[in-house]
Amino acid sequence: MEYLDLDITISSDEWLKVYRGDARDVHAVARDGRSVVFPAKILSKFYLRDGIRGSFRIFFDTSGKFLRVERLS
Repeated sequence: MEYLDLDITISSDEWLKVYRGDARDVHAVARDGRSVVFPAKILSKFYLRDGIRGSFRIFFDTSGKFLRVERLS
């Protein structure tokens, strides 16, 4: 199992685009400098009124398949 640590900030206005279906993916840079694209829906459980903010660890298998996401802070 592998993982990436990311610091993510998505405003509530930006998240509304996901909710409406206008956006599907999150493009981010991991703390180690790797660029990553993943489905926004994996962050849904972390949405609050002001959007999504915090540090997250995304776990995936050796073939790159998503396993789970955890909030770090």
